[in-house]
Amino acid sequence: MFDNIFSKVTKASEFPPDFDWINTKEPLSLEKLKGHVIVLDFWTYCCINCMHTLPVLAELEKKYEDKPVVFIGVHSAKFFNEQDRKNIEQAVARYEISHSVLVDKKMTVWNKFGVTGWPTIAIIDPNGTLVYRQSGEGQKEMIEDTIDVLLEKHEKSHTLAREPIKIVKTIQKTNAILSFPGKISISNSKIAISDSNHNRIIVTDLVGKILYTIGSGKIGLQDGNFSEATFFRPQGVAWKDDTIFVADTENHALRKINLQDGIVTTLVGTGKQGPWRSQGGIGKETAISSPWDVAVKDNLVFVAMAGNHQIWTYDTNTDVVRPFAGNGQEDIIDANRMQAQLAQPSGIFVYNDVVYFTDSETSSVREIDLKTEYVRTIVGHGLFAFGHKDGKTGESLLQHPLGLCATGNKIFVADTYNSAIREIDSENDSVATVIGKQGIGTMCKLDDPSCDTLGLYEPSDVEWYQDKLYIADTNNHLIRVYDLKTNVLNTLEIQI
Repeated sequence: MFDNIFSKVTKASEFPPDFDWINTKEPLSLEKLKGHVIVLDFWTYCCINCMHTLPVLAELEKKYEDKPVVFIGVHSAKFFNEQDRKNIEQAVARYEISHSVLVDKKMTVWNKFGVTGWPTIAIIDPNGTLVYRQSGEGQKEMIEDTIDVLLEKHEKSHTLAREPIKIVKTIQKTNAILSFPGKISISNSKIAISDSNHNRIIVTDLVGKILYTIGSGKIGLQDGNFSEATFFRPQGVAWKDDTIFVADTENHALRKINLQDGIVTTLVGTGKQGPWRSQGGIGKETAISSPWDVAVKDNLVFVAMAGNHQIWTYDTNTDVVRPFAGNGQEDIIDANRMQAQLAQPSGIFVYNDVVYFTDSETSSVREIDLKTEYVRTIVGHGLFAFGHKDGKTGESLLQHPLGLCATGNKIFVADTYNSAIREIDSENDSVATVIGKQGIGTMCKLDDPSCDTLGLYEPSDVEWYQDKLYIADTNNHLIRVYDLKTNVLNTLEIQI
């Protein structure tokens, strides 16, 4: 019936007894879960394809919540930073994952189950037999069908648990004013902040006083006035006069906020994830895939389309959205814009006639020269080349950067998985750490009262304004301000 039902009996390997678990009060085991259908999601929290799978799993979890079906995330990390339990806990909170997650040390479980790519779904039947394993997106119907067949079969054979196991969740939501702020943009002394997990955009002045709150906080894709409009984990924001363009990431949409009229409008997107390959089309008729950041030049809104591994443009004059750079293959290949290969672009900034962007999966910073239409890598080497190394641009290493800005001959980079801000000097062809491990000294943690300098924690964006760097300090739920003249890092006190 299913291509992925195994032809021979394969007993699933027991989970290692000494591995950490997240979002459960006690470790799980195949023995404890005997009589249940077990759905394993092998993921890593940097991966855009894994992010696309999470809503599918959430929908299925709800469908089978009263059945003996257990969903478990197996976090098999790609980046160094993703191997840390605390960082994985932050990702579970950020993506509001309701199931338990096993921290897979050294990809042990990954190897035992024969997994080769992210995401991979594996399904174990109530007798502990591995019956399904498939990688990639778009598996909802196959997962659903497999679960239904197993439930029916084991109900008849009396090998199904009478009641589903009760798993106590331990991840709590933050009570901070901001929740995982993703991106910032500054114009005329106003700061636009994507308050991502509160599903809203806020605008403050330079001292943190809130001037506008845009969005009700509910998840949705509703246009209208600021109090009734809804978003879903928005990321990128960019100003043009009194308008803010928003990459409404998990709605797969491009939105517009008009501060003069007090209205939010959807420009691009149907609310559903678009296909991997697309030629674009008319704004609201065209489905797009995980827009992560935006930048504006004249009548064009440049979009870092993480889900397609491309840069797209939306023309405000013609209402047409289309790919601008990248052929859709995930890699780091320099070439003319539509022949180049990108890898999950997540930050974008236009300065003069150059589009700068972070290609997060190749830990790189790249540029598109709008005159020559050529894509060139400034820093970065490949999908599995990452670290924290300063020096000449050709030798330097970043780790999954998500945001950047440019001014003069400097590019400032939110080097996310290094919890650092890096500076690329185009005149000297060099990279230096401004804030981080090799910067202003040992960093402290948010809950450490003995320290006087709170470090950055997976910052997702940085913006230069009047000799200061404004930073979306995402996992600290803060906006930070770094004075480039005094080398002092402060917190912007958001005032309701």
